[in-house]
Amino acid sequence: QVQLVESGGGMVTAGGSLSLSCTLSGRTFSNAAMGWFRQAPGKEREFVTAIGGIGGLTRFAESVKGRFTISRDNAKNTAYLQMNSLKPEDTAVYYCAASWGNNYYSYTNSGTYNYWGQGTQVTVSS
Repeated sequence: QVQLVESGGGMVTAGGSLSLSCTLSGRTFSNAAMGWFRQAPGKEREFVTAIGGIGGLTRFAESVKGRFTISRDNAKNTAYLQMNSLKPEDTAVYYCAASWGNNYYSYTNSGTYNYWGQGTQVTVSS
């Protein structure tokens, strides 16, 4: 059974930082592309960032470039999202997702991903 478990999140004031982690079990992590998406109330789920398995290429949404960092530790089957300089508009439920057999150009598409985490709330107050 494949499972993605997220941790981290919480509440922070604008300008602060938060870190999320996502651990995969039940399937090979090292060749999985790992993505982070978010969904704010009343809005559609949107792509945040992703990192490839082989080679570790990364992609970022324009809205988070320069503020968010994605990384992975294949020995721990875990992907990380470091969020700095947070803004109130970053408030959302954040989801991690895993994908196998897809290329870099598909990372932004939620349909690319095979499995999803349960989501974790990030709230940024002004």
